[in-house]
Order: sequence, then C-alpha cells, then structure tokens
Amino acid sequence: MFSDVGPMELVTLAVLAVLLFGPDRLPEIIQNVSGFLRKVRELSESAKEEIRSELGPEFKDFEFEDLHPKTFVRKHVLDGNGLGEGLGLDEVRSALDPRAELAQVAEAVREAADETPQEDPAPGSGAATHIDLRKP
Repeated sequence: MFSDVGPMELVTLAVLAVLLFGPDRLPEIIQNVSGFLRKVRELSESAKEEIRSELGPEFKDFEFEDLHPKTFVRKHVLDGNGLGEGLGLDEVRSALDPRAELAQVAEAVREAADETPQEDPAPGSGAATHIDLRKP
C-alpha cells in the first residue's frame, strides 16, 4: 500500500508523532488507530462477503481487485477473456519480433560459408608458401 515510503520518511513520521502527541500518549493513540483500522477492515470484508452472497453461486470466485481497470484489461484483454482466447497479441508480438528472421539469415550465412570451398592462395598473391631451402 505504501511501497514508495522509505525508511527516512518512516523515521520522520515517528519523530513527528512523538513531538505532537508526546511519549506518554503515543501508545494510546497507536492502539486507537489500529483498532479503528481493524474495524474498517472487518466492515470491508463483511460487505464483500454480502455482495458475493447476493450475486449468487456463479460469482463465487469473483474478486473485487479484478474491477481495477489495469487488472481488468490485463486479465480480460491481454491474457484472454477467461476462455483462453486473447486478442491475438501474442501472434502480433511474434510477427513483429525480428529475432526469428535474423536467426534464419544467420543460419543461411553459416551454411553458405561452410559450403564455400577454401582455395589455396595463388602464387604471387603475397601469401607465404613453404620452400625447403635444404640441399639434397
């Protein structure tokens, strides 16, 4: 929930809380806030369960997080609509990916290089040749 809050921000908030409420009232305030958050969480869970029960058995695996627009799009459009059918985005991605074609071209070049016969250097081409200078 607060993934972007760093350790320095937490220390700053703790020091500010001690300065505002004092060290003697701070435990009581923390207890009251945690009790309030617990009650809100219980209320939220009971409301979710009531909505699920009112929707019926066909929505027993319904998750409220799926209603978030990003999650909804990711689940129903990009990954498929629950039936294993997507919009063909994987096919489009693979068609636009040049790696397969580049691998085919590289393999064709390797095969062509392997098939080309290696010729001996022509005389006078500047290539070194072995000459036996020993006398017979």
